[in-house]
Amino acid sequence: MVWDAFKKKLSSVISSESKVELGEDYVELEAELKDQKAKVLIRPFTLNQYDDIKQILAAIRDGNTISILNIAPLKEKDVSELKRAIDKLKKTIEANEGDIAGFGENWLIATPSFAKVWRQEQEAPAVPKVVNDDLD
Repeated sequence: MVWDAFKKKLSSVISSESKVELGEDYVELEAELKDQKAKVLIRPFTLNQYDDIKQILAAIRDGNTISILNIAPLKEKDVSELKRAIDKLKKTIEANEGDIAGFGENWLIATPSFAKVWRQEQEAPAVPKVVNDDLD
């Protein structure tokens, strides 16, 4: 009942130029955004070779792109080139006051200065209490 009411309301809000695809669990909208410039762009990249970082560096310097990097192909091909590429990325990100972090084994995310990557605070390991009864 609620879902049907929501679909009716949504259908009336969406213009006839937009394509609406309704499914059981989600609604997908395809809006006309030709003349609008995105404030933030989230863009995937794949590192197949060292030279692939040129596009990523340009996106970092642009300052409005959050980059999601698949490093698996270069990792499998040449680990030393991967380290060199990551060092170059880190230096550029630090110079632009951005942030970079790894997700899993094969993914990195690089953000511009206005965004930071959340990191779970690590708790200090519990120090076991030593009880020494021999001091009596």
